[in-house]
Amino acid sequence: MAKMTKSQLLTALAEATGLSKKDVANLFDKLAALAYSEVKKDGEFVLPGFGKLVKAYRKARMGRNPATGEEIKIAAKTVVKFRLAKAAKDAVL
Repeated sequence: MAKMTKSQLLTALAEATGLSKKDVANLFDKLAALAYSEVKKDGEFVLPGFGKLVKAYRKARMGRNPATGEEIKIAAKTVVKFRLAKAAKDAVL
């Protein structure tokens, strides 16, 4: 089973909502921009019923180079994680 492409997703949403594909694409772009700015500013962005993007701090740790087996130090960094909402888990699983 093939994954749904962005174009297929835009078409499906346009048909379901009665909006044009251009309007749906614009909405997606604005939603993504809003999500990125909110996570950067507040540390999280919530899409009710779907999940939330959360900014998390990852501590420094020791890792292993898979090619040589040599131990290396991995620096601390900030990452973005997505946490799926319970309603979405229940609907899918």
